[in-house]
Amino acid sequence: MAFPLASITSLNSPLVGQTLSVLREYLPSPVPMLGAIDRRIPVPLKQLAAEAPLNRIFAQAIDDGEFDDFEGRRIRLEVNGGQPGITIGFWAGRLRVIDGPGEATIRGSLTAFRTLAERRQDPDQLFFQRKLVIEGDTELGLGVKNLLDSLEWCLSLRNLLRQ
Repeated sequence: MAFPLASITSLNSPLVGQTLSVLREYLPSPVPMLGAIDRRIPVPLKQLAAEAPLNRIFAQAIDDGEFDDFEGRRIRLEVNGGQPGITIGFWAGRLRVIDGPGEATIRGSLTAFRTLAERRQDPDQLFFQRKLVIEGDTELGLGVKNLLDSLEWCLSLRNLLRQ
């Protein structure tokens, strides 16, 4: 028997909210599984999956020269515990996924990164509440955080998959 999609995907339903709350509380964290997957994915595949969407999302800012101060610099985004993570650099007018450490690392929970990406909370609050932490070259980390906070961008599945 098929259920109408609209009745299943109604995220405003109290039942859906309660169900998601229970699942978050009792299901194990996905971080170890994501870390195991992340360690097995070769860098060229990560580049293929991440570079084009990142450059599409930030195309206007890149064209406007907003990323020029970060030419040749590397920053790592990491989930607490070190895996999964991704190191991103800016070279020749493009954001690039690279292998290795960053000069600065921004570390936090999956929830904190999701909140940051969806722009549901001020990035400064996430850092002051220690939900996100900058290590290494903090000047670089703060510069990237301030740049992302100043730009108009939208992270959505539609933007990520658009050709």
